[in-house]
Amino acid sequence: MQRCCGKITSHLWLWSTLLFLTLCFAPVMLHPQCLDFKPPFRPQKELEFCIMYKEFGCCDYQKDQELMSKYYQIMDNFDYSGYTSCAGFIFDLLCQECSPYAAHLFDAEDPSTPVRTIPGLCSEYCFQFWNKCSFTIPFLSGDPYIANFKENQTSLCHYLEIQDKDYCYPYLLNNQQLTQNLGGIQVNSDGCLQLCLEEVANGLQNPLAMVHANDGTHRFFVAEQVGLVWTYLPDRSKLERPFLNITQAVLTSSWEGDERGFLGLAFHPKYKYNGKLYVYYSVEVGFDERIRISEFHVSANDMNEVDHTSERVILEIDEPASNHNGGQLLFADDGYLYIFTGDGGMAGDPFGKYGNAQNKSALLGKVLRIDVDDNQRGPLYRIPPDNPFIHEQGARPEVYAYGVRNMWRCSVDRGDPWTKNGKGRIFCGDVGQNKFEEIDIIEKGRNYGWRAKEGFSCYDKKLCANSSLDDVLPVYAYPHRMGKSVTGGYVYRGCEYPNLNGIYIFGDFMSGRLMSLQEDKTTGNWKYNEICMGMGLTCAFPGLINNYHQYIISFAEDESGELYFMSTAIPSATSPSGVVYKVIDPSRRAPPRQCHYNPLPVRVKSNLIKFVPQETLVGIDLPNENFQPQSTESYQWHQELSDHRGEIGAGVITPVPATGTSKTTKNSRRKGRHRKNKSKLERAPHIETGAVRLVGDSRSDRGRVEIYINGEWGTVCDDLWTLVNARVVCRQLGFQHALKAAKNSEFGEGKDLRILLDDVKCVGTESSLLDCRHAGVGTHNCAHYEDAGVICGNSSYVAEV
Repeated sequence: MQRCCGKITSHLWLWSTLLFLTLCFAPVMLHPQCLDFKPPFRPQKELEFCIMYKEFGCCDYQKDQELMSKYYQIMDNFDYSGYTSCAGFIFDLLCQECSPYAAHLFDAEDPSTPVRTIPGLCSEYCFQFWNKCSFTIPFLSGDPYIANFKENQTSLCHYLEIQDKDYCYPYLLNNQQLTQNLGGIQVNSDGCLQLCLEEVANGLQNPLAMVHANDGTHRFFVAEQVGLVWTYLPDRSKLERPFLNITQAVLTSSWEGDERGFLGLAFHPKYKYNGKLYVYYSVEVGFDERIRISEFHVSANDMNEVDHTSERVILEIDEPASNHNGGQLLFADDGYLYIFTGDGGMAGDPFGKYGNAQNKSALLGKVLRIDVDDNQRGPLYRIPPDNPFIHEQGARPEVYAYGVRNMWRCSVDRGDPWTKNGKGRIFCGDVGQNKFEEIDIIEKGRNYGWRAKEGFSCYDKKLCANSSLDDVLPVYAYPHRMGKSVTGGYVYRGCEYPNLNGIYIFGDFMSGRLMSLQEDKTTGNWKYNEICMGMGLTCAFPGLINNYHQYIISFAEDESGELYFMSTAIPSATSPSGVVYKVIDPSRRAPPRQCHYNPLPVRVKSNLIKFVPQETLVGIDLPNENFQPQSTESYQWHQELSDHRGEIGAGVITPVPATGTSKTTKNSRRKGRHRKNKSKLERAPHIETGAVRLVGDSRSDRGRVEIYINGEWGTVCDDLWTLVNARVVCRQLGFQHALKAAKNSEFGEGKDLRILLDDVKCVGTESSLLDCRHAGVGTHNCAHYEDAGVICGNSSYVAEV
């Protein structure tokens, strides 16, 4: 298929022409995408109707049953002859909502055109359908253009045609270029994994740690090198007051590359009950520089603020130089605190005869393990009884492993979600000297080679030749032509992207490379693949980007196991150019609702700062998001048929109104949720269209948002639900402030109502939600488990979230 740069019709897939100018002369590779603008998935429960997509597609069992019901309701309108002639066509057309390329077939990827009500058809197939079954068209679509064309075969098939001949239905099924690797991580010709990102937080000063408290709240805490730790709620809003502020004590500077500062943060495994956390930072004592590991407690009065008077210094270690300060703290599966120190700095670990790293009487260049439980009285920490050198004369009992140069970022493998294989392994990136960077798996009592070895090669030839070295070789090492400062990562064990399970993802601070390793279970070897950002349409999903700042500082997991990393444009402790990114696989996702979780309530006493993304997709110019297609309205008979069935509407999308509107959309289908017919008794003409009410809580200041439009009450979906939207509702109800934009049907599901608004985006000055941008009245791609709510108040402080 050849693309040209000429003018194309509104129903062409416009984005494919906007990749690069060079793509005007080459075939366009589509990417799988569903009508909800997300990647396809493998259904948890096998489909019974659209079985051609039972292995991989855009329908779960619930959606499959909806399509089956719709199929039989349509077929009930025909006699035996019509049934035998058209059953196959109706089946084919309905099931294309389950195709991995549904968004392409229904033209949903182009926001400047309405979503098709009949998928894009190849001309030969369309002619056959028209010749045999043109009388079925009114039951499939309420699009008035289709209704006007249905008596004219040529006009109709031209209207339904997708000009990309290789990608229309049913030719798309036979396109091996599209189907041969469907569902797997996309890899380019160089073996580079094509992934995407989602921006999560920005404006940070060298964010070098992101951790969660494992307390069920799904908050995450981001630490800056200057000594500030910020709290983020699950909706990604940031608390105005910091969780921890020890900037006055932390030793760092604004010059680029300064390795001193606030370097590590870890919450006690029982933090939910004891409120204890641990920090690792640089301090100056007199003329000496030291590493300090301290214990803090959370405030008894505010769960989002540390009691700064509670600091107890657990351990201090003198630093002979200003670099190689280590900085990782973590609790492993055994419940002990692991501390990863650098070798003391300068080049080649020149301290003593063998260097700090090989000297077990020194705490530098080590992995330390201590027990900080039950330390309210007596010693601040104890030595675990199985520490490997506890009985070795001259060795520090805290030492768990040695031969470490400067391990920067370590993590504990959660293990395979089903088999638990790999659970408890500790992965570390150890920064090299001048030739190699390495990834290690930490084992008790082992020697990791430095300064005798750097990576797999000898650094100090005399030490390297020593037969007693008995060092552990790295899992992987790479030369400095690929990068000069490794940043250790995580083995992905999240729920949302099954393809990534078991892949260790890490990076390089200097080169900005993202990299991955995957273990061969039969040989024990690790296969390397670089990670590239997907270009063109690969990352053309709402909210995704394909670029990041070069200096990769750290990686992180959230409470549910999803993977993130932090990078910055300027590697200075005071530069506010740091961003947190979430790693996304655009090729496959988990089935809907599989990864749903309900965060525990968070009591907030600080103002909230709404997250505003700043990063953008590169390499493709998306159509103007303000473009509004001309409104079209489907026939009333189609609405009546749809209401009678209680099934999906099938008209065209109503344009986003610039101001409030009282016209009800006759269609609604992106995910294809049920539509409920409303009784005339519920109509209340004296209620003004756009009025809102709060339902689902006995208190008048909070509840599920329900809106009155065209004589019926309905709910609002939370896809783009923000505090700004909530503010419009609260002000309309007479409250001064919106304290929370509640999501995930926190105040119950309005199952007896239709979903009337979705993708609501307010600027905050509107008089009602109808004046905000939205997908169109009755048009939605969500379900009632996403019903939005609010908590309002007349104080600007959030009393309960």
